[in-house]
Amino acid sequence: MGVRPLEADLEELAGQIADQVESFLLVLRAVASEDEGGRAVPLLLLEVAQISLAGARLGAQVDFRPGSEYQPDVGPDPDLDRLRLRLARTLDAVDTYSYVDDPYRPEVVESQLSDDLASIATDLANGLRHHRAGDVAEALWWWQFSYVSSWGNLAGAALNALWSVVHHDRLDAEFTGEEERVAAANEMLGLDAEGGS
Repeated sequence: MGVRPLEADLEELAGQIADQVESFLLVLRAVASEDEGGRAVPLLLLEVAQISLAGARLGAQVDFRPGSEYQPDVGPDPDLDRLRLRLARTLDAVDTYSYVDDPYRPEVVESQLSDDLASIATDLANGLRHHRAGDVAEALWWWQFSYVSSWGNLAGAALNALWSVVHHDRLDAEFTGEEERVAAANEMLGLDAEGGS
């Protein structure tokens, strides 16, 4: 049985999702190869937000149907264990976090960003392999199914954890240098140290 043709708008959607998936996987590999976690968190925040948007677009669609009952073989899953370990090293102290798995049945779960990001990457890469093989219907079905069943929740939890790191980094740090800035401004304005002329 051959690959089913899709409507042009679904072909376009699949192409856009594939581009976002490729970007996510590329940045994930780049972050994993870095030794500094400080730059990693904002980059990951951006990429997880963008892939979450792609997932939301998939979730808003009518359910896609696979072309056959069994998923076509597109080769073995990528071995992302090294990626996961390198992400764990890069993220270090912020790797372990807690989140509520289901807000309607609240239970706090502890997880690792490195594990969750690698799991998301595995799901996304599988759909991308279908897309590259020309089976756009299977790619859309897989991305949508795995978004609803797995990686959408992980992406939401990871997004909140990464946002929390940025939040604490920016707002919990004591602001230093205020006195120097005020003194420099007063000097430029010809004011004395107390703000008078």
